[in-house]
Amino acid sequence: MPSTSVSKPPYRADHVGSLLRPQSVKDARKKFYEDHSIDAAGLKSIEDEAIRDAIKLQEDVGLLAVTDGEIRRSFWHYDFMGGLTGLDLEEREEGVQFHGVKLRPVYPTITGKLDFPDDHPMIEHFKFVAANTNVTPKISIPGPSCCHFRTAKADIHPKEYQEDVEVLFADLAKTYAKAVKVFYDAGCRYLQMDDIFFAYLCDPKHREAKKTEGLDPDWLIDRYAFMMHEAIKDRPDDMVIGMHMCRGNFVSTYAAEGAYDPAADAIFNKTGVDIYFMEYDSERAGGLEPLRLLPKGNKRVLPGFITTKTGELEDIEDLKRKFEAASQYADLDQLGIAPQCGFASTEEGNKVTADDQKRKLELVVKTAEAIWGGVDK
Repeated sequence: MPSTSVSKPPYRADHVGSLLRPQSVKDARKKFYEDHSIDAAGLKSIEDEAIRDAIKLQEDVGLLAVTDGEIRRSFWHYDFMGGLTGLDLEEREEGVQFHGVKLRPVYPTITGKLDFPDDHPMIEHFKFVAANTNVTPKISIPGPSCCHFRTAKADIHPKEYQEDVEVLFADLAKTYAKAVKVFYDAGCRYLQMDDIFFAYLCDPKHREAKKTEGLDPDWLIDRYAFMMHEAIKDRPDDMVIGMHMCRGNFVSTYAAEGAYDPAADAIFNKTGVDIYFMEYDSERAGGLEPLRLLPKGNKRVLPGFITTKTGELEDIEDLKRKFEAASQYADLDQLGIAPQCGFASTEEGNKVTADDQKRKLELVVKTAEAIWGGVDK
């Protein structure tokens, strides 16, 4: 468990959550899921060892919040979603299109009334991290918007959800509110929800796609903010909520582009979130101007100026200049640094090496030290 001397989040240096899977885990998952040559206990033992190593890596580079690297997952989102009551995952012939590559063909399907089960597997995932670190344990899960955005209308089967999407949104908010409570009761004080579809809805192509479904993308942004707000509004005062936004991350590719402007007000002023992890590693993310809508106070933005899509290491002086630019729109005291996304949003991982990953995490910490004087300042 974390030491009582460890400061509480938010921190000046952090990361989104996922880490590259070591070969031992990839081999074990193949043996379990495909070859059926090891049992669940054998797979868990190998995952446990890899997660202890991942925790040590994060602690050794100087991070004060650590995750399990999502090492037990195949996807950053579907594994969590598939554990919900009323939502199943189906494999089909064709996957979701990214830039030049397609995702594996897994599709969420809402089959019944949604709920969060008390025995959701990721409660135990969090407890394992908490039991194996001396700093703050964090878990990242997909935000409530993911269950709607990633589920095709034809795959929403309950009649009440088909007839009124607001009923679906209300049940998603209740489901996530229960998740927040169960994680809190398990000891979680730093929960991150990855609600990347705020950024997707800033992309003209994705906006047009939603219009063809009969959904106003600006209305959808507002309702997604409503779901997040309702999910977290009753959290205890000592629980911090983070939210990550990006434009897709699958083997170093992307699925969307466009500046945050259409969603910035909802993101900063309607969700109730404490910490914002915002992709800012390329021109696809647009300018820094949306940061002007961050309200004064304790909320914090961690611009992702450091990419996880390539191994090339950013220059710390260039990063300082970017923060100087960002400070023209938001108080430097309300900023921190994190990579633009996870290193392995799916088990395949990005096209970077374990050494690249370590150097990127070290750079996150060094940048925080250079600009603010430390990770916990």
